Amino acid sequence: MKRTFRLKGLDCANCAAKIESALGRLDGVRCASVNFMAAKMTIEGEDEHFDEIVAAAREVVRRYEPDVVVTGA
Repeated sequence: MKRTFRLKGLDCANCAAKIESALGRLDGVRCASVNFMAAKMTIEGEDEHFDEIVAAAREVVRRYEPDVVVTGA
């Protein structure tokens, strides 16, 4: 499954890179990218574990950018 989310309030390119790196290390993630300029996060992962992947991704975003709101899920 592949999904794209908006990252409202993302204002740090370095944090976006850290988020992308951390997402790529999550179990079940095949591919993850964060586009800082578009403020979008795209995750591709295993269908049967996608809800858990999304929950973990939200935690990753919160860790690096506590004020960012993840929408689109």
